[in-house]
Amino acid sequence: MEAVLAFSVGSLHIPIAPETPTPLRKSMFLSTQVNSPSSLFLRSSSKSKLFTALSPSPLTEPRNYPPEAEEEDESNAEKFDWYSQWYPVMPICDLDKRRPHGKRVMGLDIVVWWDRNESAWKVFDDACPHRLAPLSEGRIDQWGRLQCVYHGWCFNGSGDCKLIPQAPSEGPPVHTFKKACVAAYPSIVQNDILWFWPNSDPQYKDIITRKRPPFIPEIDDPSYTRLMGNRDIPYGYEVLIENLMDPAHVPYAHYGIMRTQEPKAKADREGGRPLELMIEKLDINGFEADQGWSKSKFLPPCIFYAHTRPDQPTTSAETQKSSVQKKFALIFVCIPVSPGKSRLIWCFPRNFGLWIDKIVPRWMFHIGQNLILDSDLYLLHVEEHKLMEVGPTNWQKACFVPTKSDALVIGFRKWLRKYGGHQVDWRGKYSGALPPTPPREQLMDRYRSHVVNCESCNFAYKSLNVVEIILQIISVASIGIVATMKQGTISVLTRNSMVAFAVLSFAFSRLLAHFIYKNFRYHDYDHAFR
Repeated sequence: MEAVLAFSVGSLHIPIAPETPTPLRKSMFLSTQVNSPSSLFLRSSSKSKLFTALSPSPLTEPRNYPPEAEEEDESNAEKFDWYSQWYPVMPICDLDKRRPHGKRVMGLDIVVWWDRNESAWKVFDDACPHRLAPLSEGRIDQWGRLQCVYHGWCFNGSGDCKLIPQAPSEGPPVHTFKKACVAAYPSIVQNDILWFWPNSDPQYKDIITRKRPPFIPEIDDPSYTRLMGNRDIPYGYEVLIENLMDPAHVPYAHYGIMRTQEPKAKADREGGRPLELMIEKLDINGFEADQGWSKSKFLPPCIFYAHTRPDQPTTSAETQKSSVQKKFALIFVCIPVSPGKSRLIWCFPRNFGLWIDKIVPRWMFHIGQNLILDSDLYLLHVEEHKLMEVGPTNWQKACFVPTKSDALVIGFRKWLRKYGGHQVDWRGKYSGALPPTPPREQLMDRYRSHVVNCESCNFAYKSLNVVEIILQIISVASIGIVATMKQGTISVLTRNSMVAFAVLSFAFSRLLAHFIYKNFRYHDYDHAFR
């Protein structure tokens, strides 16, 4: 199936590679056929050596993977330390400096707040040392300190307690005691995202001088756009990442959302096709994948990053006339929150069409991106529960993945098994059970999962609600004026015009209410009638 990767805003459609046949993937993800052997494989760091079949040739009998020899090798492999990594929290564009924000990452409840005295974002343990009240429910006082609103204890940017109102001034300075301090985590802003190190031990205070978060140059490049979005996801980190690595599901799970060209020939309505994907250089530091005219990387634990190949020939006539080659990247930052819950930060930087982001509000882009996330959200939530029933160590036995289109998913599961202990290390904070499945409306509630955490969508939601109320007031007021006016005071034409205006105002308020609900509250996706 031929497809066009594109940005769509209303009726505006901007193709990225209009003459390159590629199946679309989630949130404009790309994947094309490439020349490769008849079976999926990993390339070793040595260019002359190939090893480890990921799936069998279509002409051979499928077998369970991995072979016993590799299982023995994996038992001696270096293990990934989940708590010696930088973790993203939120895009800074969606953090309000006027108030603290409560977040959960890696099972840790943290509070994020802006320390204006140091002009820096701070990340603390979200528990006051006094009686463990959440500091995220507090405030930033007039001196720029984080204040717990339960008893008024105040803390500076280092976590030191600066005030205990209940302690007498003539008594011992109990606020200086170590137990009065709140745990502060190392934090840094990079690529417009706030990162933190999930260990408050003093030995990690200067960890940024020894190890930095993964850097993505396109986000900081002024010649690229840099709009971001975020959403809380009601399924776990492992399922989120492998879904973003899977281009084959897009024509089916997102049918009717992703715009594609009509294929010349197809075996089914959606136009699915074989995909030739290949994993390279898999080790503890992640892996790279060759997808034809794109390259992708998994940078553990959080980043899946794809970008156009620098050696890709230009096919667009418009691009050939220009001295600047069109380039773009697809960046997915997948954050483990707790079992059955994750957070996604996305960014799609590109070096063309920069004017679009200057005139189109960010929330309009988010409407389409949220619909894509919603269209397979429920089935992935249920899928995760089924995977949990068979156990994380039995993924390969439970799932039949004989085709090359699953190469990246298999590569991720291989990395997770070999280096990551099959799943996120929660350090015994949870029993291992997933949260129960809530009603569909609650599971796919956009307001709590996105709108309240997005500065742009939250502003649009409040503004549109005000417009809806104004339209209703205008409608009622117009009818009231007409009703109170005596016969002959105004002409029949004027009276009828006011009545029509009232009816139109009320109709527009109802249409606007429907728009707000579908785009900011709850938007279901019924696959059976697509």
